[in-house]
Amino acid sequence: MIPVDWTAMMVGLGVGLVMGAVYFVGLALGIRLVLRRNNLVGLLSLSAALRIAALLWVGWVIARQGGPWAALGYAIAFLVARFVATTLARAGADAADARGASS
Repeated sequence: MIPVDWTAMMVGLGVGLVMGAVYFVGLALGIRLVLRRNNLVGLLSLSAALRIAALLWVGWVIARQGGPWAALGYAIAFLVARFVATTLARAGADAADARGASS
């Protein structure tokens, strides 16, 4: 049986949830900014590069400091945050479609 370091896993989960939330809030803000500007590709590329760099850098720090269990927790938490963000986005899009259809 492989021993699990639950403390490291919980640290990774906590940091991963925070970073996942920051990542997807940044995505939403980036999309809103792009819809108001003319330079679509440049702004979206900059937003994506910053979000991805931050996510990878924090993931690297977590993996180096907490080990593989913290890195696994970080990855799992990001996937959970992604699932929640996409579910909320779909629910918002469905609600907007329903309002548009009833008008």
